[in-house]
Amino acid sequence: MKDHLTKDQFVAVLDAAGISAAQRDALHREFERQQPAAHERFLSWLGIPAAEAARIRAHARATN
Repeated sequence: MKDHLTKDQFVAVLDAAGISAAQRDALHREFERQQPAAHERFLSWLGIPAAEAARIRAHARATN
C-alpha cells in the first residue's frame, strides 16, 4: 500500500466532497500565499512532476 495519494486520487476526493474547480484554484492561491514551501512539498508528495508543480504555483501566484 502506498503511503500517499496521487494527484488524480486527491482530485477525486475533492470532487466527491463537492469542491469545485474554482474552489481548488482558491485553495492553491491561499496555500501558495500562506505557505509556499509547504505547497511545493505537498505537490511533490502527490507525485506531481516538478514542471507541472511550477506551473500550478505560478498560476496560483498570478491569480493572487
